[in-house]
Amino acid sequence: MHQPVQITAEGQTLVVTLDRPKANAIDVTTSKALYAAFDRLRSDPRLRVGILTAAGDRFFSAGWDLKAAAAGEGIEADHGPGGFAGITEFFDVGKPVIAAVNGLAFGGGFELALAADLVVAAEHAEFALTEVTLGLVADAGGLLRLPARLPRPIAVECLLTGRRLTAAEAARWGLVNRVVPAAELMPAARELAGAICESAPLAVAAVLEILRETEATSVRTGYSVLRSGALPGYRAMLESQDAREGARAFADRRKPQWQGR
Repeated sequence: MHQPVQITAEGQTLVVTLDRPKANAIDVTTSKALYAAFDRLRSDPRLRVGILTAAGDRFFSAGWDLKAAAAGEGIEADHGPGGFAGITEFFDVGKPVIAAVNGLAFGGGFELALAADLVVAAEHAEFALTEVTLGLVADAGGLLRLPARLPRPIAVECLLTGRRLTAAEAARWGLVNRVVPAAELMPAARELAGAICESAPLAVAAVLEILRETEATSVRTGYSVLRSGALPGYRAMLESQDAREGARAFADRRKPQWQGR
């Protein structure tokens, strides 16, 4: 039986491919399969970073599977512990996820990309939160994440009209890290993943933890969180052998040998 999500480990990188022809739409089964993939990324110490992409070259994802909805899958169906698409409410993956957007990312597909930490987009990719045109709202993260990343008038326009953002426009607004020709999409995502893997694993985990706990706070409150002792990943990084190794390697003018402890 064809699986809606394909998973391949490439060294320290887990490549997760959404594969549901023709539009890579997401139903409950697919959401739970995506969650399982990201849970593997979280729990496997050999893995450092995930790349999320999709099969084909037209759609990254059209979002919620409206055919499944028409067949009876309710609008409030349980999509599993990670929420819609397995990651939109999976807040503690603890490792970076790169979305390699290979085409149209509409509705929940855009929300899926917004849930990633970094985004590489093919030149022909487009992004849109189309829910209002279907009598719905972007409640799988779009309403929460997009206004935090775009100027409010632009975000509100997208949310109220469903208008499309080209990859180039998304890059201008800082929604994507890189825009590349389609043939270079996965090489660019792998290059970015490789750069992350060169960094100390506990430091990378600490960055994600600190961002998660402080992004919605003031700088003053953020400092209070840092100094509170309530961030175990940050504390583990400060006390790690890797923190000492980094300083020694710099002094010795050599490449550090990270141990993850």
